Amino acid sequence: MKQLKTLAIALVLIITTQVSAQSKTAHIDVKALMTNMPEMKTAQASLQAIQDTYDKEYKGMVQEYQTKLQKYEQEAPTAGEAVNDTRSKEMQSMGQRIQEFQQNASKTLQQKELDLLKPIMEKAQKAILKVATAKGFDYVLDATEGSGLLVAKGTDLLADVKKELGF
Repeated sequence: MKQLKTLAIALVLIITTQVSAQSKTAHIDVKALMTNMPEMKTAQASLQAIQDTYDKEYKGMVQEYQTKLQKYEQEAPTAGEAVNDTRSKEMQSMGQRIQEFQQNASKTLQQKELDLLKPIMEKAQKAILKVATAKGFDYVLDATEGSGLLVAKGTDLLADVKKELGF
């Protein structure tokens, strides 16, 4: 019985070794690929323009807030209690609008980034699949730094995929 168990384990190891030896694996740094794609540079420029617009609006709102706050603080001792209450409510309302603007701008920018990056990522994935299939690879691992893959040796598809994408 013990010999049968040992034989079964050995057989499983041999089969596993044979199966893994038959599959071909390559790697590619997807981040490096995406960074070099012309579409990515266009998307980044578009995102930067949108962010600059939001930053300009935000800074204008903050500047207006600070100017009013400073003015109201100077006039507070001579203004009546009713005027000071009204101004206090106005400043709170203005502060809330600034926070809401900042949150909405951040959400909008994140959504725009997703919208711009999705087709670029899909294009990269199609090119990787095409090159991997043409070269007979069963698996392509992402070798982007921090992805958990430590590559000692193996086929890097980055140059071939760049060629496939035309850059």
